[in-house]
Amino acid sequence: MNFKATALNRIVTSSVAAVAVVLSPVFAAVAQAETLVGAGASFPAPLYQRYAREVRKTHKNLQVNYTACGSSCGIRNFVKGTVDFGGSDAAMKDSDIAKVKRGTILVPTAGGAVSVVYNLPGVNNLKLSRKVLPLIFAGRITKWNDARIKKDNPGVKLPNRRITPVVRADGSGTTFIFTNHLSTISGYFKGRVGTSKKPRWPVRGARKGKGNSGVAALVKRTRGGIGYVNYSYARLNRIKSAKVQNRSGQFVAPSLRAANVGLSSVKFPANYRVFVGDSSKGYPIVGLTWMMINKRYSSPAKAAAVKKWINWVMTKGQSFNGKLLYTSIPTSVRRRVINQVNSQVK
Repeated sequence: MNFKATALNRIVTSSVAAVAVVLSPVFAAVAQAETLVGAGASFPAPLYQRYAREVRKTHKNLQVNYTACGSSCGIRNFVKGTVDFGGSDAAMKDSDIAKVKRGTILVPTAGGAVSVVYNLPGVNNLKLSRKVLPLIFAGRITKWNDARIKKDNPGVKLPNRRITPVVRADGSGTTFIFTNHLSTISGYFKGRVGTSKKPRWPVRGARKGKGNSGVAALVKRTRGGIGYVNYSYARLNRIKSAKVQNRSGQFVAPSLRAANVGLSSVKFPANYRVFVGDSSKGYPIVGLTWMMINKRYSSPAKAAAVKKWINWVMTKGQSFNGKLLYTSIPTSVRRRVINQVNSQVK
């Protein structure tokens, strides 16, 4: 009886040890799993959320969660240290970077067009010149059949309907890109509104939506409405986009190809901050978007996870940009970013 008990104990002990050996890689994998939390710009949200799904195919233990709350929110949370990375379509200012004790690297991830979307039944090819567009959003042109809009659209029957601008309710990098363009081409708009993530719009009756999705939804259900959203949101929501005039005088519709042409002359400085106010070729209302990461993290595991994430975004991740109607970052710039991240993030 004692012998049987002893043998049984040995068998059980051996079995437990064997199971532990078999399961040890599983426990190790669980121990190595890392979750990264990001928040910020809604402009790249569809792209970042696709990145987050696809990265798991390469790094199975890397979980990335990204919440679209606007560029101002992204910068604010990053400065506070409540996220592992932030997202913004307006590059951080030096004053904000100075507040980040653990250091900051701006990672350009994509570019794209900001579409001027509108809701005018029966009007399918609206054109808006460089003189007209800023005055609409500055509150100077208030009716769709205004003579200045009619001049841009000969032969088009424009309704005697009030224009209802739809703008962002939250601090927004998309707004920054849009107002930066309007300020560049119009002295009146620059003095009246200016470039800002959350300007004070001098327009009576303007409606406000949260995020690109909120603006798109409001324009879609507001007859006479006009707003601005990322091109991918315009396509996704099947909203008509106006042709806008570039510096060469051409009226150009937003598209991936036209955005690539508009961004083709961009030069990236050492800090990767680029502001595209206007372009002579292609679509003129274009901008870039950035992830903001720290140079120092709370643990080696967190730093390693961030490096994996950024390395993947700058390599395999870029293959998804065009599929979702975003421009890609030039290869030479991606190499610079990867080298900086790998050497500086600790």
